[in-house]
Amino acid sequence: MQNRWNPFEMSNGAVALGPLMAREFDQLFRELGVRQGGSRELVPAADIYETAEGITLLVDLPGHDPKAIEVKVENDTLTLKSERKVERTDKEGARRLERSFGVYARSFVLPRTVDASKVEARYDNGVLTLTVPRREESRPRVVEVKVNS
Repeated sequence: MQNRWNPFEMSNGAVALGPLMAREFDQLFRELGVRQGGSRELVPAADIYETAEGITLLVDLPGHDPKAIEVKVENDTLTLKSERKVERTDKEGARRLERSFGVYARSFVLPRTVDASKVEARYDNGVLTLTVPRREESRPRVVEVKVNS
């Protein structure tokens, strides 16, 4: 995967603001979302794993309708979009409202070593799992050592 520039990270990987403050900034930006075209887009949390077989992304989308989740691959970018709608419109009697509702969107730049045409998506228990296999030519292979006798 391509590395993105992180203004809070120093060249050695250490966080310039300290881990606690960096976490608070990250949470703040997640809660504020990304404003595009006047609408509020929320950024779901994701874990990315890379193996010899390919890349697996686990994206938190609790409470989303699986039929409404859109996964799109265009060029080298994988984009997902979904909307979690408000369940109750009456706020009377509510003491605290913390759950986020709205459009969730996230994009990932895919490396050239994967086959973007074979992306698989599965939604289970509020987690969207995206699997992107490696291209056959980029998979590690074992070369047999021949012995001359």
